[in-house]
Amino acid sequence: MILGILQARMTSTRLPGKVLRQINGKPMIHWQIMRTLNAKNIDNLVVATSTDPSDDLLCQYLDSIGILTVRGSLEDVKERFDLVLSKYEPEVFVRLTADCPLVMPEILDTLVEEFMRRRVDYLSNTLIPTYPDGLDIEVIRTSAFNRLMGLELSKIERGHVTYALYTRGNLFSTFNYENDSDLSSMRWTVDYLEDFHFVEQVFKAF
Repeated sequence: MILGILQARMTSTRLPGKVLRQINGKPMIHWQIMRTLNAKNIDNLVVATSTDPSDDLLCQYLDSIGILTVRGSLEDVKERFDLVLSKYEPEVFVRLTADCPLVMPEILDTLVEEFMRRRVDYLSNTLIPTYPDGLDIEVIRTSAFNRLMGLELSKIERGHVTYALYTRGNLFSTFNYENDSDLSSMRWTVDYLEDFHFVEQVFKAF
């Protein structure tokens, strides 16, 4: 099974509550979920969020639209991913973050196919950025991720959950998928209010 894991929380320091901000009458996270589920190579999707009360409203919304959630530590993101993986036991998972509502299902499918073809532990389009910031996708082999349990991980490695994979080239095989042209100067992610307004206009236009 290939599982999409969408990392989300309400307590963004730069734009709090952004995942539930309304675009075309629905929360921003709704559009990212729908786009992700349109990918042919992802079998299911789980939102990994926290047990902090600040995320209660997010979980209530996700429950109302039938989206699976797993709740864990607010700061220790690796713990959240460990909980998801132990519960659903996918062979492969795709890590997404909830500040990328313009994620493209076609690119998701392409990266999963390339991951399967290359048989690596970790594949992404972020190690050498060539896609717009906001189309970030990481594909990870669960057996490789589970090997992190035997390592002494720093706070940064537990918060930036895949960092320990792609910085240990002696332990894990990695591959960077590059776009045909370098579009990395484009900003499609949502960290600030102006980012949100840009994404809002994109969805209103299309």
